[in-house]
Amino acid sequence: MSEEKTGVLAGFKAFLMRGNVIDLAVAVVIGAAFTNIVNSIVKGVINPLVGALGTKDLDHYSSCFKAPCTGNSGIQILWGGVLSALLSFLVTAAVVYFLMVLPMAKYLARRAQQQGVKETMEVSELEVLKEIRDALVSQRGPGTGPGTGAGPGTGPGAGPGSGPGVEF
Repeated sequence: MSEEKTGVLAGFKAFLMRGNVIDLAVAVVIGAAFTNIVNSIVKGVINPLVGALGTKDLDHYSSCFKAPCTGNSGIQILWGGVLSALLSFLVTAAVVYFLMVLPMAKYLARRAQQQGVKETMEVSELEVLKEIRDALVSQRGPGTGPGTGAGPGTGPGAGPGSGPGVEF
């Protein structure tokens, strides 16, 4: 096999083995199974209940666009099937929203709030450390740079009566 084919196959294998591709495949399979469940509920429970308000099952409701609608003549509009599909969509959307999207949004908000508190604590700790550093630097007095280890009262000529020190 040539290097180009090996590189392409290795790239394809890496693409397939990424976590998000596998997750997407699982989501598609579960979504298809979930769609079958929702369609069965709509066709077996909701359509007959809505149809009970009228005279027949929801899938059988239709109107005639071009009269007369007998046999092969006329144009029949099957709006009951469209309404059934719309109900399937609404039930699916409601289940996805209330059982998946809403709980995940609440979880993410709670997690963000907890991380916000943690981040605030980290920032406040950093601010306290900066204040301590600034206080220590101000206690050293003028003429001593940070990190020299020289503070007031240290070094040659710092005894009593030595007079003012020379600043650099």
